[in-house]
Amino acid sequence: MLTVTSVNVNGLRAAAKKGFVEWLAGTSADAVCLQEVRAEESQLPVEVRAPEGWFAAHAPAAAKGRAGVSVYTRREPDQVRIGFGSSEFDGSGRYIEADLPGVTVASLYLPSGEVGTERQDEKIRFMDAFLPYLKELKERAAADGREVVVCGDWNIAHREADLKNWKANQKNAGFLPEERAWLSRVFDETGYVDVVRALHPDQAGPYSWWSYRGRAFDNDSGWRIDYQVATERLAGRAVKAYVERAATHAERWSDHAPVTAVYEL
Repeated sequence: MLTVTSVNVNGLRAAAKKGFVEWLAGTSADAVCLQEVRAEESQLPVEVRAPEGWFAAHAPAAAKGRAGVSVYTRREPDQVRIGFGSSEFDGSGRYIEADLPGVTVASLYLPSGEVGTERQDEKIRFMDAFLPYLKELKERAAADGREVVVCGDWNIAHREADLKNWKANQKNAGFLPEERAWLSRVFDETGYVDVVRALHPDQAGPYSWWSYRGRAFDNDSGWRIDYQVATERLAGRAVKAYVERAATHAERWSDHAPVTAVYEL
């Protein structure tokens, strides 16, 4: 069995003070992918920089206090790679991958974007550069007899079932027609599979992000933007996938919740 968890921690130093350390100590995951770490490795307390029982690989952003991704694994990876061959984005703290026996586990933090701003232009450039890499990664893995799972905050709700208030968000970043079409290409053209949706085809959500504003969490008015996107064979071996939603608003240590999948290898 291989258990993989992905979570946007919304600042790892802050999350560590709110319950992330305790969550990590209690998880049964074999690999944990983090996004929006927002810290240099030297700025992280030792309990999250190099937690006992884990091998940790960090990819901070060149811009201090922004982005940042990490991968924690129970066994030492055969290899770790940062970035995907993009001169613009390899130093932005948005992608890292680790090779475990037979499986490459990657942590992705896709730009969130904002309509009508440079942030949206950046998101589009990222998507344009990342799609060919996803195809290349899958082909390279297949040639080596490996599987791939790209975990992370993709910052796109793919379908109407993936956010509570979809009608009001059709012109907002994260649910734009062109963003959703791009994510469809990830699945249709490259053959990757949305693991949670494959196991829960008719369910609204399960949501993985809720705004801190108002009572979004209490009302479960959320978005499903955190995915585990796997090659077909690995996705076909997923026996369980779920969101680790906190019991109460007060118990949250991020505005995202961990997304976990269990694969029978």
